[in-house]
Amino acid sequence: MITGEALNLTRKLVRIKSTNPGVGEKNVEEFIKEYLSVPGIRITENEVFDGRRNLIAEITSYQFDKEAPALVLICHMDTVVVGKEWTRDPFGADTEGERIYGRGSCDMKSGLACALSVFKETARRCESGECRLKRPLRLICTVDEEGDMNGVECVVRWNQVRKEDWVMDLEPTDGQIQMSHKGRFWLELSAHGITAHASKPEQGADAIAAMAECISDMRNSFAQLPVHEELGRTTVTFGQIQGGYQPYVVPDECKLWVDCRLTPPTTDTKVLEITDRAIAYAQNAVPGVKFEYRITGNRPYIEKNDESGFLKELKKAVQEVTGEKPSVRPFPGYTDTAVIAGKLGNRNCLSYGPGNLKYAHKPDEFVEIADIERCEQVLRQLIVQLKEET
Repeated sequence: MITGEALNLTRKLVRIKSTNPGVGEKNVEEFIKEYLSVPGIRITENEVFDGRRNLIAEITSYQFDKEAPALVLICHMDTVVVGKEWTRDPFGADTEGERIYGRGSCDMKSGLACALSVFKETARRCESGECRLKRPLRLICTVDEEGDMNGVECVVRWNQVRKEDWVMDLEPTDGQIQMSHKGRFWLELSAHGITAHASKPEQGADAIAAMAECISDMRNSFAQLPVHEELGRTTVTFGQIQGGYQPYVVPDECKLWVDCRLTPPTTDTKVLEITDRAIAYAQNAVPGVKFEYRITGNRPYIEKNDESGFLKELKKAVQEVTGEKPSVRPFPGYTDTAVIAGKLGNRNCLSYGPGNLKYAHKPDEFVEIADIERCEQVLRQLIVQLKEET
């Protein structure tokens, strides 16, 4: 059954600005609240920042077993900023051929639209007595996913999702089910040296030269780390560096920002061992320079759980709708469900949604209409599989 509801919702949501940084999620939140204000749905809002609230919707048509794991659909309401080089209105929700264009169309307002459409439809059917669900159904709409992910952090902190729950985000996955994630480990390194005139460098201690030695040693160490069969190689990126005053002054300060993407078996502890060793090497190579560092982000890698009951049900739903056996692959980035999996040790967290991540965050972002229809049908089929016979 194709109702077109998710398509219409996608267009409406794209037309609502919710950039982060920027105007934020308030107008999307208000739209969702109005859309879901029907009998059988309870809506709760929790403020994460001043004026920026997560929204949680639950079906209340009958009493569920409070101990039963819930099916939790989680979607973020924010988008990245518009950026440059667009050839069409980023908030126009233009339709051309078989695509809907606009900021957030792919990441992830089309996924949010699918979740809203099927959630409301399910609530209506439960309210009318057409079906009963085997487990509670909850929809969580978060803020700040495109920022520091404070919205989902609060969901975990406030015990609004549990280790036993089945959790699914509708991020763009290009027709795949995606479950595993590389870890993210971020460092800020500072090197402190001694200034001197460039004609007498031996009288100073070059902080930039020492940082270069540190970078070189870290790169060599990362290249020797084991490669995971699914998630691939652990990587390190030296994304930003600052230092020095003038070309003819030995620099006494240098700061470096490091992005590490971790795969098993490499842990944050191993990265710190590599960093400490690189710092010792650099301080020996450039006497007089001293280092310090701080950890600015730490999210663990998430491995695929082939025994997940939720994974088995979702694979069944995808195959029922598409007629094809779905592939299960890693998610390239880090999602709200990855935070839940990492914080709670939840082994039933998945991603499956419309669109292709390679078109997200780009000018002229788009989503295929067929993708929206497919994901809406898969989600509807998943609900059918999880309902009681009436």
